[in-house]
Amino acid sequence: MRKVYKDATEALAGLLKDGMTIMSGGFGISGIPSLLIEAIRESGVKDLTVVSNNAGIDGVGLGILLETRQIRKMISSYVGENATFAKQYLAGELEIEFNPQGTLAERIRSGGAGIPAFFTKTGVGTAVAEGKPTAEFDGETYVMERTLFADLAIVHAYMGDHEGNLAYRKTARNFNPIMATAAKVTVAQVEHLVRPGEIDADHIHTPGIFVKRIIACPPGFEKRIESRTVRKHPAPAAGPDRIS
Repeated sequence: MRKVYKDATEALAGLLKDGMTIMSGGFGISGIPSLLIEAIRESGVKDLTVVSNNAGIDGVGLGILLETRQIRKMISSYVGENATFAKQYLAGELEIEFNPQGTLAERIRSGGAGIPAFFTKTGVGTAVAEGKPTAEFDGETYVMERTLFADLAIVHAYMGDHEGNLAYRKTARNFNPIMATAAKVTVAQVEHLVRPGEIDADHIHTPGIFVKRIIACPPGFEKRIESRTVRKHPAPAAGPDRIS
């Protein structure tokens, strides 16, 4: 089965439709499948429900789909870094389903594992639990959460091979591995595309059986940094052994 495609547009061909649900990996703008997001924008598909921890930032990541109003609903845990997101929500132009971050992660993971629902203590007695079934276990109240499963998952990986096996790097791993398992079709963009067998089997995070299509990021692919923080180094102390 052919899995490698020449670019994001070709990889998404025949997969996109109005009203579909898409999972998009990343945390902030770390590990986001930016090339695939750009191809979704160019396709013009609309009325999307998007599952993502947040919606990128203004002009970057999912933020570009908000600007074109292609997203109808977001299922997220955090929206604080995107002014467009907040503006559309407060104006009643965007539907949002808020989730505690751990609950969101488990809804995705459980969906990929074929579990239809689970119980958690998180959110009991708050707006999060309104309208949801509750149950008692060992004298404690738990709220039931339905799991998530999408039409399409788009993910970013550090390395992938021609069979779709993926390896992620450091914090860019985040939501990508669980989303890769929780959709009818998963499309991955990878920084380094290698031949089968070149990724050590113990280093594979997402087995290729979950990935239907894959693209390689082009040379010079830019990985944006949301907020760069570096430690200021103190000026060297003057001393008799130092030459001015």
